Amino acid sequence: MLWEGETVEMLATGVYGKGNGLVAMTSQRLIFLKHGIMSQQVEDFPYSRISSVQWSGGMLMGTLIVFASNNKAEIKQVPKDQGKILADALRARLAGSVPGAPAPAAPAPAGGDIASRLATLDQLRAAGAITDEEYRDRRTKILDSL
Repeated sequence: MLWEGETVEMLATGVYGKGNGLVAMTSQRLIFLKHGIMSQQVEDFPYSRISSVQWSGGMLMGTLIVFASNNKAEIKQVPKDQGKILADALRARLAGSVPGAPAPAAPAPAGGDIASRLATLDQLRAAGAITDEEYRDRRTKILDSL
């Protein structure tokens, strides 16, 4: 799923189209991944094509709307804490982006950086985006950084 040298910076769960999936903010683009038993769907938006981001939160869940290349992608039922952090990071990325320049790094979520990295890693493995061996290697590196 990831391009060479691309890294996952944030993950959130949500409903996109007709199914549950993951929203991954990477170093190069925003990816929507639905991985089901019978099918898999991936849609991505390079940051240079995203024009704006909207977040609307309720009591527990919210909706993330991304406008890109005259299209609108709505990800519903995003947990409120994940969605707010992701929307803020996307806005920061868009505000600092210059055409042709690499995108600046997204801000890390406040507190619990190691815990959030391990949770992201668990979500990647559960979605089938990384192998068990990649999971073990990356988990070891995260824990060794303590």
